[in-house]
Amino acid sequence: MIAPIRIVPLLPVSSEFVSSLAHPLHSIFQTEIILDLPLDNILTAVYDDSRLQYNSTDLIRELLNRFSPSSSKIIGITSVDLFVPILTYVFGEAQLDGTAAVVSTYRLDNTIYGLDADPILFFQRSLIETVHELGHTYGLYHCKDQECAMHSSTAVEDIDLKSAMLCKNCRDQIGIGD
Repeated sequence: MIAPIRIVPLLPVSSEFVSSLAHPLHSIFQTEIILDLPLDNILTAVYDDSRLQYNSTDLIRELLNRFSPSSSKIIGITSVDLFVPILTYVFGEAQLDGTAAVVSTYRLDNTIYGLDADPILFFQRSLIETVHELGHTYGLYHCKDQECAMHSSTAVEDIDLKSAMLCKNCRDQIGIGD
C-alpha cells in the first residue's frame, strides 16, 4: 500500500467541497485518506501584495512546517489564486517525490472566465488537478498519455482533455493495481 493522503482544506475553500474529493481519491490511489480540519491562518503568510496572489512554493513550506515529519502525503486545497515567481499562475504545485502539494480551485471555476457556473466540470477539474499534484509527490513526472491525469496542463482547457485516472504506466510506477 502506498503512503496515506492527508487532505487539508485551506480556507476560504469550502470544507464540504474538499471532503467530496476524499472518496474518489481513495478509489484512484487505493490508500487511506485522512481529512484534516480546515486551516484558516496559513494563507496570510504567503500572500504577495505586488501580485495580489499567493505563492504556492511558500504555501508548501508552510504546510511542511505544520505537518512534518509525516508518513503521509499532504495536499492543501484552497480557492485562492496561486503563483510561482516565473509563471503568471499555477493550478497547483508539488514536491516531486516529496511530502506536500497544493491545489487551487480558483482558475478551475468557469465563472472567472465570464462563463456560467458548471459544478460538475468544476469538481472534475479539481479532482484531476489534485490527482496530478499528488502523483508528483509519489514521484511521477508528466506523462505522454494525453488522457492520464499526469499529462501536463498549462491552460484550463488542457485539464478538460484529461481523465482523473492515472494510466497503467503511472499506476505501475507507484505500485497501485488496476
